[in-house]
Amino acid sequence: MAHIHWLGAGLSSVPGIRRLINNERPVTLWNRTLRKAEAATVGLLGDFYVRTFSIDALKAELKAGDVVVSMLPATMHLEIAQLCLEAKAHFVSSSYVSPEMAGLNEEAKASGLCFVNEVGLDPGLDHLLAHLLMADYKKSDAFDPNNSHEFRSYCGGFPAVANAFRYKFSWSPLGVLKALKSPAKAILDGKVVETQKPWDAISDYSVTLPGGAETFQSYPNRDSLPFMSHYGFGSDWNMHTFVRGTLRLDGWSDAWADIFHFVEHEVSGEDGEAKLAKMSEQLWTDHAYDEEEPDRVVLVVDLKVNHDGQTVWHKNYALDARGSEDFSAMARLVSIPVSLAVESILDDKLLPGVQAAPSDPEIILPWFKELTKIGDQFHLTIHAE
Repeated sequence: MAHIHWLGAGLSSVPGIRRLINNERPVTLWNRTLRKAEAATVGLLGDFYVRTFSIDALKAELKAGDVVVSMLPATMHLEIAQLCLEAKAHFVSSSYVSPEMAGLNEEAKASGLCFVNEVGLDPGLDHLLAHLLMADYKKSDAFDPNNSHEFRSYCGGFPAVANAFRYKFSWSPLGVLKALKSPAKAILDGKVVETQKPWDAISDYSVTLPGGAETFQSYPNRDSLPFMSHYGFGSDWNMHTFVRGTLRLDGWSDAWADIFHFVEHEVSGEDGEAKLAKMSEQLWTDHAYDEEEPDRVVLVVDLKVNHDGQTVWHKNYALDARGSEDFSAMARLVSIPVSLAVESILDDKLLPGVQAAPSDPEIILPWFKELTKIGDQFHLTIHAE
């Protein structure tokens, strides 16, 4: 029987690991610190092992047909994927497909291997919801590439009980701070817009959630444009808006104004990285989640279609999830989809090759059925059709 090798027992891994073991899948959990791996599996019964991670140790145990899940830093994914090619094993990660990973596509296909990426929360669940909306729209009477299309996909995580800082950290803030220096690209009002700093592109975003209407702050994240073709928008379509972005609690920009100023004006030169690291340490001290403090994740994927100034089709999916005593919402929504991707590979549901989250509703809908079982409800709102 094929074996699952899950690399990394960090905060975002545990729910998915435990689900696979509880589903009687054979799993080895690899982690540099054995104690953390043991803690992740405490109380479980099943066919599982914990091992101290090293590339050589993994290589010695990896067999053809096995599935390797890399929840390690993204910089390690390529090395792990190349090891999988050598061993004829499948590969899964929640990270974006890098150009280097995409370069393994032909070799993976030729070997009959699935190298599945972007199957966490964002990227991951956002992709699945986008594919469902697009499949629905394309089979509707309203479908016409010449319509004016507005696509928005926003995701954010924050404390369930809002604090004055409007945010808290589950792990080192350094990654969040570095993201503030990353440019983004989207289509807004029919034009390609590139922003160098998130705080220059913040706008209010109001959405109706299961608990009622709420206004957040939003801004574009990374380069949205490659995802147009990924979701099935043709190059000849009339696009008014296409943006994938980040959600923050209302008031976030004011609470973070000093941080924005610091990142823009003080983080440069030879000591720039050191300054950023020092700020990260202070933010971790001041604004880390307390033990067992619940978090909150909001995900909204919206497609609105207009013709001659009138809305002819408009639907969206919204998720408003809270952490529980067992797991944070973020950990649940990252690692459970990863575990579902693993099972889809083992059950021969996915085609070989390097790929992102699946686009076929016949695969996607059972995933959401599984997520619903653990209490994560994805609410569809039909505004017009």
